[in-house]
Amino acid sequence: MISLAGLAALCLSLFITAVSANATSVLPLQIDGDELPSLAPMVELTAPGVVNISTTGTVEVPESPLFNDPFFRKFFGLPEGPQQREAHSVGSGVIIDAGEGYVITNNHVVAKADEIIVTLKDKRQFKAELVGTDPETDIAVLRIDPENLTALPLGNSGRLKVGDFVIAIGNPFGLGHTVTSGIVSALGRSGLGIEGYEDFIQTDASINPGNSGGALINLRGELIGINTAILGPGGGNIGIGFAIPVDMAEQIMAQLITYGEVQRGQIGVNIQDLDHDLAEAFGVNIAQGAVVTQVVPGSPAVTAGLLPGDVIVGVDGTSIRNAADLRNKIGLRRVGDRVDLTLIREGVELTLTAEVGSPGGPLASAPTDDAAPRLAGAAFSEIPPESPMFGKVKGVLVTEVAPESVSWRAGLRAGDIILSVNRQPVTTPAELFDVALSGEDSLLLNVRRGSGALFILIR
Repeated sequence: MISLAGLAALCLSLFITAVSANATSVLPLQIDGDELPSLAPMVELTAPGVVNISTTGTVEVPESPLFNDPFFRKFFGLPEGPQQREAHSVGSGVIIDAGEGYVITNNHVVAKADEIIVTLKDKRQFKAELVGTDPETDIAVLRIDPENLTALPLGNSGRLKVGDFVIAIGNPFGLGHTVTSGIVSALGRSGLGIEGYEDFIQTDASINPGNSGGALINLRGELIGINTAILGPGGGNIGIGFAIPVDMAEQIMAQLITYGEVQRGQIGVNIQDLDHDLAEAFGVNIAQGAVVTQVVPGSPAVTAGLLPGDVIVGVDGTSIRNAADLRNKIGLRRVGDRVDLTLIREGVELTLTAEVGSPGGPLASAPTDDAAPRLAGAAFSEIPPESPMFGKVKGVLVTEVAPESVSWRAGLRAGDIILSVNRQPVTTPAELFDVALSGEDSLLLNVRRGSGALFILIR
C-alpha cells in the first residue's frame, strides 16, 4: 500500500515529466517585450510636457495666546508682531504652449509662493512668473523661458465616457515624474465643496499629494484633465481622485493669459435640477436640464425673456446636465459675452439670447426708506461666487449698512447673510423685499454671521 506522501510525490514526478516532454506547448521560455501591449511609447512622448513645481514662501507661525501679553513677550525676548517661517511645497504642472512657455497648474500649488521653480523631465530648471490665478476653479497659469519645450496637445473632455482609460502623470510626494493608470470612474462630479466651480472628472488612477496640477491624459496622449484633489481619509490615494476637465481649464487659462484675471458673471436666475417629477409636471420628455425657479428683476434674464418654469436644456448648442452644469457654463463666460439658451416652455423648444452681467450689477439692490423702511440703510445682493460662503449656504448677503441707520440700530452688519425672514427662506433681494413688505408687524431675521448664527427682530 502506498502512503499519502508517496502518492503526492508520484503525481509531482509525473507532472514534471509531462511538462518537460511538452515544454514548448505549455509556456514559451522567452518573450519578446516589443510584442506586449504597453503605454510606454505614449508616455515617452507626453511625459516631457509634465513638469514638477516647487515653491518657497512665508507663513505665519501660530503662537500661544499668552504671547499676546506684552509682559510675556518681553520676558521671553520675543519681537513684536506675528512670527513667520519659510515654507516649501511641491506639485505638478503641464506645459500647454511651448512657444510662449505657458504652464498650467493648480492655484493651491502656487498660492502665497514667493518663488516658483519649474523642473522639466530632463532636469532643467526655470524660475517661473505667475501670470494669473483663479481660486474659484483652482487654476493658475505660469510662464517660463520657452527653451526647447514640449507641450501636451489639448483633448476634448466633453467627449469622455465613463470607462475610458486614462493615465496620470505628476510629482507625488515630491518623488519626481510618476505615471499611474486607471479609468474614468465618473463625470460631472460637483457639490464636493472643494472649489467654487466644480465639474470634476473622477478617476481611479492613483493621485496623491504632489500630483496636484499634473496631467490626466487619454490614450491618444491628449490632455483631458488637470489633477486636483483626492478623497482619502489618510491623505493618500484610495482610488478616488478628481481632475478639472480640460474644457473648463482652457477657458480659465485663456482669460488669465489675456486679462490676468477671470471676470465671470451671471444672468440673474435661480435654478434647480430637473428631476423626473418636475419633468412630468412641466410636460417635458427629457431627463436632464435646469428649471428656472425665479428671474431677478432688472437682470439680463428679464431682458432675454426668461420666465419661471422655463427648462433650460442647452447653452450655445451644448446640452447641460443639471443646475450646477448650467452655473458652470454661464459663470465661466466673461461679463459682456452673449449666450444662446435652449429651453423648453410649455412643450415648445425656444432659443433666447442673454448677455452675461456682472454679479455686482443689476442683481444687487439697496432698498430705500419708501421701498422697505424697516431695512433702510442697508444694501443687499445675492451671495457672489467669490464669497467663501458661496455654495455652502443659501441666503441674501448684506453688502453694506449705513451707521446709525434703521438697519444698523436693529443689529445688521455688512457681511451678514440673511437666511430667512419670518421663517421664510430667502435667496435673493427680491424675495427679501417681498417678505419685508408683506404687512407683518415685525421682521424676524435668521442671520448667518461668520461661523455662527443669530436672530434679529425688527419691529
